[in-house]
Amino acid sequence: MRQRGEERGWALLDALLDGETGPGLTSLAAAVLGLPEAGRYAVAVLPPARERPGPAHLTAGAHPLRFLWRARPDREIAVVTLGGADPAAVAAFLADRCPGPGGVSPAVAGLAGLGTARRLADAALLTCGPGGQDVVCLDGRVPAALVAGRTAVSAYLAAEVFGRLLARGPADRDLLVSTLDAWLECGGSAARAADRLGCHRNTVLNRLRRLEGLTSRSLSRPRELVEVVLALDAVRLLPGRAAAGS
Repeated sequence: MRQRGEERGWALLDALLDGETGPGLTSLAAAVLGLPEAGRYAVAVLPPARERPGPAHLTAGAHPLRFLWRARPDREIAVVTLGGADPAAVAAFLADRCPGPGGVSPAVAGLAGLGTARRLADAALLTCGPGGQDVVCLDGRVPAALVAGRTAVSAYLAAEVFGRLLARGPADRDLLVSTLDAWLECGGSAARAADRLGCHRNTVLNRLRRLEGLTSRSLSRPRELVEVVLALDAVRLLPGRAAAGS
């Protein structure tokens, strides 16, 4: 009887994670699994492991977290009862205790949101890229997730925007990409980027002008800047492509 009860619980959890809906599904799952039907949840996805990466319960600051682990052939899935905690606390906890890559969803409302959370955690996992070892939240990585999830369009964008740049020697290519990275991280300030790179402001501007020439995109035009940023993510995330700036 206990085994049948556990199998029923796993079946209900799988249905929620797969986004199934039905009358009374969440209330039944809440009763069988011992989880609150309402409240805040996150989902984490990790590579398959022989041992669970963490305990069932822990405390993040003043907030208790509860982990319910579900093993699938290709991954481990954790349903996390957040309470008042932030999904970043889940990512930090898992990053300290298990090898990545891993993805953590934003918070969702109630058991009915687990299907959405699982898909968003999968999207976060894609942003780790080939060989990635981090456990990351989707927040702040949505553009990269969009790129990684549309491989045909992303491959075209990478070739169209960065084809000429990637054809150059590694030293020159990496110099221009690292300058672009610094400029983006500094909010488009050439002076701050120069301080970070240890060079003169005019050197940063000259490198960016060279990059504009190689990509045929102007960094001062918002739509073209978006293309450059997305293409850079595509180069880094798509399997089999040279990792610019790495």
